[in-house]
Amino acid sequence: MPNATFARPDLTTFARLDELGLEVTGQYLEPGRAVLACRVVEPDGWCRRCGCEGAPRDTVTRRLAHEPFGWRPTTLLITVRRYRCTGCGHVWRQDTSKAAGPRAKLSRRALRWALEGLVCQHLTVARLAEGLGVSWNTANDAVLAEGRRVLIDDPHRIDGVKVVGVDEHVWRHTRRGDKYVTVIIDLTPIRAGTGPARLLDMVEGRSKSAFKQWLADRPAPWRQSVEVVAMAGFAGFKTAAAEELPTAVAVMDPFHVVRLAGDALDECRRRVHLEVVGLCCHKGDPLYAARRPLHPAADLLTDRQRKRLDALFTGDAHVEVEATWSIYQAMIAAYRDPDRTRGRDKMRQLIDSVSHAVPATLTEVTRLGRTLKRRATDVLAYFDRPGTSNGPTEAICESGFGWSGTGWSGWMSVVPTGV
Repeated sequence: MPNATFARPDLTTFARLDELGLEVTGQYLEPGRAVLACRVVEPDGWCRRCGCEGAPRDTVTRRLAHEPFGWRPTTLLITVRRYRCTGCGHVWRQDTSKAAGPRAKLSRRALRWALEGLVCQHLTVARLAEGLGVSWNTANDAVLAEGRRVLIDDPHRIDGVKVVGVDEHVWRHTRRGDKYVTVIIDLTPIRAGTGPARLLDMVEGRSKSAFKQWLADRPAPWRQSVEVVAMAGFAGFKTAAAEELPTAVAVMDPFHVVRLAGDALDECRRRVHLEVVGLCCHKGDPLYAARRPLHPAADLLTDRQRKRLDALFTGDAHVEVEATWSIYQAMIAAYRDPDRTRGRDKMRQLIDSVSHAVPATLTEVTRLGRTLKRRATDVLAYFDRPGTSNGPTEAICESGFGWSGTGWSGWMSVVPTGV
């Protein structure tokens, strides 16, 4: 750095205490921790009751955990002056709200450091507590409160939402309590091509009332601005959206429609296996060996997978599986058609074909046909509204970076915070 301009060494600026209205007056360093003695810069010598000038009475100290430097826990020992009013006798302390909230144990810079570590670096709460030199509960409570203030309580967080995605997620794997949460996603950036989907909220429970109540709590102008609601096959989400968002169009996205057909294919394969073999699946069984090759699109199969399916469909023993597989492939082809009008026509013909005159032996196709016929309008609506797939919602639900720790760590990890 031949042209660098160096400023005078300033520990206050280095520790970012000037942002908190503090000034360093001393330091105490140990191998495992650092303590910075500070004072409040701004005077606060006027009575908040009568407005008279106060006289200095004494001082007290306030201890705050600060962001660590070199991963060494740093503590702020703030000297706070107390004043007594010369008029009414009221006693007060210097205002330290710029440095920390009332009764807080972490400075505002420590809160921001912890939130950045959780959201951006995916650090655990235990690691954050170690860096701050506080207990796990103290770090956890502080991060949750700051995350709620920055993320949930932001009034502009839901501005500009035109496309909403909703899905359920299993977040609690215990016997007690509701294990489901309703996940609500903003899919507007996906449709507009401006960025990834973003998480709006998670509501405990999976029911019509949970989603309906969340929608009812939103402002009326916001509800009127929502144009599309992408959802799974759960009827409760559709009913809630119809009641609270009457102007929005419900779209049953391709991800869940294809999964319905895939589930029907798996159920058919298992049923036929029991009817033909009568035993549990084993390695050499052709139906068991084909459980994975049955799901990719036909043009994505490898030569080995293609030969395995050809051998499976030779003869009439597995004709029901072959028929169900053909319907599954026809559904994929309809969604993959580059011409959306032609793809819509293919999907409509498919729904008509599986809704009428289905052989009685194809019980899985019959059940699939009833579902598709009941939700035909929602299924076909996707072809008129590209970019409304609920796939990003499912991706966020299944994200691997954590629905554990604080219980909100995964939630914070996918919400743009600006930190």
